[in-house]
Amino acid sequence: MSKLLISTEHFGFVLSIFIFLLSVEIKVHLKSELLNPLLLSTILIIIILLIFRIPYQSYKVGADLLDYFLTPATVCLAIPLYKQFSLLKNNFRAIFCSVLIGTVSSIGSIFSLGLFFHLSSEHISTLLPKSITTAIGMGISQSTGGYVNLTVAAIVLTGIFGAILSNIVFRVFPIHHPIAKGLALGTSAHAIGTAKALEIGEVEGAMSSLAIVLAGILTVIIVPIVNSLFL
Repeated sequence: MSKLLISTEHFGFVLSIFIFLLSVEIKVHLKSELLNPLLLSTILIIIILLIFRIPYQSYKVGADLLDYFLTPATVCLAIPLYKQFSLLKNNFRAIFCSVLIGTVSSIGSIFSLGLFFHLSSEHISTLLPKSITTAIGMGISQSTGGYVNLTVAAIVLTGIFGAILSNIVFRVFPIHHPIAKGLALGTSAHAIGTAKALEIGEVEGAMSSLAIVLAGILTVIIVPIVNSLFL
């Protein structure tokens, strides 16, 4: 059975899509924030590969096709932003300051924790772009000498936990304004957080889409500076 699956060129691609759609249905029916579709699908795919003894490289051949959709998917997030463009114009200063503070806080916390735990410069560079979308984070990690595969893992985990914990954070502090919710999710949890924001509302989704773009641009500027001066 495993040999048949391995011989199928697009096995990894089809399996990833099918398992993700299945995970979405599971979350919808069980209505649990802990059942994030990306986290659940990752666990299920690992189990399937272990049960059928399918080498990861064989799965990766087909799954790598999904990488081509990362950039177009990120660009498509501009659609809800366009629909709420008036909010951007009326609140630009507050939006920019919020994303700037969030981005600096993210980079600063990783840098400080890295020094505290005596991580190597390569590991710190790997983790610095953890809060931006994968398409941008991979490029930053590669250019600053980080480990790209670990950067991708850090980005995915950041997005998953950001989406899972967002409602709890909003209740505890409390945060009710739709613009604030959207900016928080986009700045801290990138595309996965934006998917969560779109579930909450259109304004939240638009602001989260904007935060992804601004956070990505700011991170591209700040991380190389931090890397060259301190690492």
